[in-house]
Amino acid sequence: MARYITITLDKRGVSCRARLLDDEAPRTCKAVWDALPQSSSAYHAKYARNEVYTLVPPFADPKPGRENPTITPIPGDVVYFGFEAWEIGNPAYGYDDDSEAHSDQGATDLAIFYGRNNLLINGDAGWVPGNVFATIEEGLPEIAAAAQDLWLRGVEGETLSFARAE
Repeated sequence: MARYITITLDKRGVSCRARLLDDEAPRTCKAVWDALPQSSSAYHAKYARNEVYTLVPPFADPKPGRENPTITPIPGDVVYFGFEAWEIGNPAYGYDDDSEAHSDQGATDLAIFYGRNNLLINGDAGWVPGNVFATIEEGLPEIAAAAQDLWLRGVEGETLSFARAE
């Protein structure tokens, strides 16, 4: 039986529904599902292009490792990244001082991709593969419009939330 999550840009009041890819990424799906709900500040990617993400404390124990990886996510992909502290704490990235990016424990990045031509590369670190663990099946056009609004008008005060769908 398929499992679903709801992903919401809270301030904008826009949600989408994504189906977990349990067959393709079972360890990642289990880790995320068991840790829901998750919510924190929303960010729009600098490098990857059409990505909105949040950074939360690491929650996977054990870490899922690499499964169903990509460096070229497509519209509707929902992706998990596990980062060590040294990988994302660079002050040049512009995260607020209290952001999970500066945690000694590292951070979990939960991301949605809403448009084409994405490339997961970081100028400091190179390729950044992530685990595709869900696919947005409802609400992609609406979440894409809200994500584009984030890019144009800024992310201040916005949160990105992930929860189990009923």
